[in-house]
Amino acid sequence: MSIETSALSTYLNELLIPGEFSDYGPNGLQIEGKQEIKKIAFAVSATKDSVQKAVEKKADALIVHHGLFWKFHGTRTLTGTFAKRVIPLVRNDINLFGYHLPLDANMVVGNAATLARKLGLSLLEPFGDYKGSPTGVKGVFSKPVKALDIKSKLAEVLNHEVIHSCPENSPEISSMGIITGGANSEWVQALGQGLDAYITGEISEHDWHEASEGGIHFFAGGHHATEQFGIQALMEKIRDDHSGLEVFYIDSSNPA
Repeated sequence: MSIETSALSTYLNELLIPGEFSDYGPNGLQIEGKQEIKKIAFAVSATKDSVQKAVEKKADALIVHHGLFWKFHGTRTLTGTFAKRVIPLVRNDINLFGYHLPLDANMVVGNAATLARKLGLSLLEPFGDYKGSPTGVKGVFSKPVKALDIKSKLAEVLNHEVIHSCPENSPEISSMGIITGGANSEWVQALGQGLDAYITGEISEHDWHEASEGGIHFFAGGHHATEQFGIQALMEKIRDDHSGLEVFYIDSSNPA
C-alpha cells in the first residue's frame, strides 16, 4: 500500500489541526520529497542521526515532533550542522513532516495525553494556555496517590531521572496538569487552577523554589523523555488507519 504525500498531509492536518496554534515554527510538511509514500519513519527530533537512519532504511517520509525550522533561529544558511540534516533529506527525496504544539496538545495522540494515561490519570481535559490554545492536559487520580509513588512511577515510565520540587505538608496528590517538554514556567497555571501537581520536562532554579513555596508539586522528567510517547502514538494510529504502510520508530534519545 502507498499514500500520496498530499493525502498524508491532509490526514495529519485534520488529525492535529495545526491552524489552531500560534507556534514557534511551521507545522506540517517542511520538506517536500517523493509523491508516493510506502515507508514512514518517526522520531522525536529531526537530528542528523534520525535523518541518517531514515535514509539508511529507505523511508519515504520522516515525521517528527521537533522539525527543522524555528522562528528563534531566524534566517539560516544551508551550512554546517543544519546542512547535514537538510541535504540528506533532499538528496534522497524524503518528505519531512513536523508537528510541535499540535502534537503536544492532541487529546488522542498528544504527548501530554499519552503520558497522563500511562500514569493513570482520568477525566482528562485540555490544559495549559499558550496564546489562546491549550498545549497539555489535566486530570485526576481515582484516589489520592503518594507524591513519592508518582515520582517513582514517572521515572519508570520515562526511563529517566525525575526532579521533584515538593511543598511542605503535602504528601498526597489527587489532581495534576501536564505540559511536556520545556514548559517549566507553566506550573503557575496549574497552581492557579487548584491542581496538586504539575509535570513537564525541564525545571529552572527559581521555579524549583517558587513552586515548592507556592504549594504545588513540580515534577521534571526530561524534555525528550516526556515527549517520546506522542510521536509513538501517532505512528500506531497511522499503522491502524493505513494498515498497508510500513512504519518504524527511530530513537533520538537526549538526556536533557
